[in-house]
Amino acid sequence: MAVAASRTFLLFHPKLLEASGIFSGFPRHRRNLPLLLRRSSSQSATQPTLEDSTRNLDSIAGIPNVVDILQERGLVESITSESIRSACSNPSISPLKVYCGFDPTAESLHLGNLLALIVLSWFRRCGHKAVAMIGGATGRIGDPSGKSLERPELDVETLEKNSAGIKNLISKILGSGNLDAGTGNEKALDVGSEKGSIFDTGVRENANLNSHSENNVNSNVGIEKNAALDSRLDDSFTILNNYDWWKDITLLDFLREVGRFARVGVMMAKESVKKRLMSEEGMSYTEFSYQLLQGYDFLYLFKNMGVDVQIGGSDQWGNITAGTELIRKILQVEGAYGLTFPLLLKSDGTKFGKSEGGAIWLSPSLLSPYKFYQYFFSVPDVDVVRFLKILTFLSMEEIQELEEEMKKQGYVPNTAQRRLAEEVTRFVHGEEGLAEALKATETLRPGAETKLDWETIEGIAEDVPSCCLAYDQVLNSSLVDLSVSTGLLSSKSAARRLMKQGGLYLNNRRVDNEAKMIEAGDIVDGKLLLLSAGKKNKIVIRIS
Repeated sequence: MAVAASRTFLLFHPKLLEASGIFSGFPRHRRNLPLLLRRSSSQSATQPTLEDSTRNLDSIAGIPNVVDILQERGLVESITSESIRSACSNPSISPLKVYCGFDPTAESLHLGNLLALIVLSWFRRCGHKAVAMIGGATGRIGDPSGKSLERPELDVETLEKNSAGIKNLISKILGSGNLDAGTGNEKALDVGSEKGSIFDTGVRENANLNSHSENNVNSNVGIEKNAALDSRLDDSFTILNNYDWWKDITLLDFLREVGRFARVGVMMAKESVKKRLMSEEGMSYTEFSYQLLQGYDFLYLFKNMGVDVQIGGSDQWGNITAGTELIRKILQVEGAYGLTFPLLLKSDGTKFGKSEGGAIWLSPSLLSPYKFYQYFFSVPDVDVVRFLKILTFLSMEEIQELEEEMKKQGYVPNTAQRRLAEEVTRFVHGEEGLAEALKATETLRPGAETKLDWETIEGIAEDVPSCCLAYDQVLNSSLVDLSVSTGLLSSKSAARRLMKQGGLYLNNRRVDNEAKMIEAGDIVDGKLLLLSAGKKNKIVIRIS
């Protein structure tokens, strides 16, 4: 019975349908294939033969089921079909290709995007292939999901700059050794708009393959070159830009060959649309059409690049199902899956990823690794275990041990938070970024034994308030007076009171002498002073 079920599943899996000729190139239904897909079918990488498919029968045998892992860790909100569980662990099928889109609305991704990168990484760790797609085209429209107002329009130059920044960031995060040994190549394959390798080489090479299937010419060259291209795609994660295929599609083509398969009633029933239609601002046709644009992206990637799964936050459910429906209606096949994960929220239901200074950016140029680390170090106890599950790759056993330790009498406060901060900072900023964050943390810790130097203090100066004073204003001045004149404390009486309580520090050394005067030896390398009022309030004084 189980064998029969397995054979039935294999028979209808799109990758084996492609291999058998039923799906690949659509030779039997070519005349009915929409123009857009006929055009793009000449831009696809070679589909594997049945022999190629069976060659990979054991490629993911013994690998844990990634959907089960994600669900256990709280990273599954919804899936479009339970069949995805079979597809991602069946050794008779090649590894899945999973994609997530990132619209370039800013020059960096933020903490809300981190879950998408985590989920993509989990698929890679379980032997599947990750595709990150930058929305160079859809970013010009703006996703209405979760928005109460239409997004401000960005000019082309800004979009290109943002796209480049996000591409570099994703390459760094997914390609900086963030895989366990033996799970795959850690180098990104850039097939974005700058080089267009998929479209400049794969497109023309695959034209030979299509000619072979219909006219029996140039077969050897096309197959050999595309096999190499497919191998490169399979051995690395891929970064795409959807502007590469959207730039050649006309409105009339899109309306005739894609729009006619969409039903307005279904589109209006999407949660993101219903909320906006009921608001005072309403919804523009531009935003209303966004779900079709994203749906076509999935259709295009499914047909031309063998992408099986689209992932996204729970607010992307409507856009994802728009894609699976288009694939089912236009291509008339099953095997395209969607998976959403919960939005990143704190236990009180508020969004996790905002601070007093704004968004928690993933780019170090917008938020230093030190501040990023500190944000996670400050997570309350009630949230830390859940965040360890969804934001790190620690085993569930190790997380459970940390949770048990938190309940014991001798537990050192913030031990779990420290581990969370270390793991997430390492994933986003790499070992160097984590080392920078740890060094800055130690530097700013009152009472730390670390010897301060000018470079160390200057490195964290952007993360704490600072001021500039002349050398003669600082030398021989009272520490109490300096604490007030720099704005660290509100009054001399407050400074003296804090000093008696043991909470006033000069260069991380506690000072309890009210008569303390600043000496030449106190000025670090003749350039800086670091004053601290308690553990959190600090100021860097630059000496001019």
